[in-house]
Amino acid sequence: MFKKAWQMKLLLNLWPPFLFTGIRVLDVSEDFRKAKVRLKLSMFNQNAVGVHFGGSLYAMTDPFCMLLVMSRLGKDYVVWDKSADIDYIKPGKGTVTAEFLITDAFIDDILANTAQGEKYLPQIPVYVKDEQGEVVAKLNRTIYIRRKK
Repeated sequence: MFKKAWQMKLLLNLWPPFLFTGIRVLDVSEDFRKAKVRLKLSMFNQNAVGVHFGGSLYAMTDPFCMLLVMSRLGKDYVVWDKSADIDYIKPGKGTVTAEFLITDAFIDDILANTAQGEKYLPQIPVYVKDEQGEVVAKLNRTIYIRRKK
């Protein structure tokens, strides 16, 4: 989908669901192995008790696992977000971040599990952390992967 990391970063930062909620892509590595996203608390993304709205915490992690894997695997694979669940650990105050890492071992696992054209549904854990590095929310993102016929 993306040929250059800077394109992914720019387009996601301009994407209305991110732009208007304050979600900011800080970094996408040139090899699409890593990405980092930030969300500052503001009146536009806080809930009734003044902490981060859960939907914004969920949204800040939404496309990254799929997009990074898709960019790593190339056009010979179908990659979709399938599902996700979120566990809110503690109230999110101030600025929160999420980091994504797609390792070579994970890509090797995908290649092995899709070699015969079968679908593969790996789960990727994602942690949203506050400024002190404490986990605010844990997500399990499931992606659908299959080699194209």
